[in-house]
Amino acid sequence: IQGFSYDIRTAVLPFMFIFNTNILLIDVTFLDGVIVFIASVAGMLTFYSAVQHFMFVRIRIWESLLLLVIAFSMFRSDFWQDRVSPPYIEIPGHEVLSRLGDDGPNGLAGDQRLRVQLSGLDFDDADRILQRNAILELDGALTADMRLEQAGLMLDISDGIAIVGEPFPGMPLFQELGDFDFYADRPVTLDYLFVETPDRPARAFFYLPFLAVLLVIVIIQNRRKRQSAG
Repeated sequence: IQGFSYDIRTAVLPFMFIFNTNILLIDVTFLDGVIVFIASVAGMLTFYSAVQHFMFVRIRIWESLLLLVIAFSMFRSDFWQDRVSPPYIEIPGHEVLSRLGDDGPNGLAGDQRLRVQLSGLDFDDADRILQRNAILELDGALTADMRLEQAGLMLDISDGIAIVGEPFPGMPLFQELGDFDFYADRPVTLDYLFVETPDRPARAFFYLPFLAVLLVIVIIQNRRKRQSAG
């Protein structure tokens, strides 16, 4: 039973690679790689201290709970980053043409990889509303209408609603939007554009408060160890 318990604890850590691909050190700078390495090692040591209930001396329940939160934060600092600053700004779909034609700070002129959300009735179930997310590859050299059409999105905007036309075979979104019923009473619509939030705080900043808490726990543990030795 004890061996199985250790195996389960060990099996938890690989799942962190799924939720934080930076741990794989793919496409990261040298400095980011060093930060991720230090945070990952701290997270693993903290996790094992929490589940084994021991650091320098046996840890208390409140210390164990804090260590688990710290370990989670070392592996998933983006969780707190997203709470403070969401990764994307949602823009109503009917604003797409004006945004694509705007080269100001709030515009989307130039080459873009634009995330969008569409909704409409299911072709196979008229009572079911589908939602689909897609990424549009937009050529900044074209006009707004032509950029969308080249990306496979044909729109008719009226009364604040962006109605999506059925893509033809061979168009980029033909497969992705194949489940929609474009001839139902409820049209397929472009609901939202998702634009990356500018000037988000770096993920590394969210390590600092949890490392500070970890340092406090280490100091408390070390003090208790000296007291028990004395």
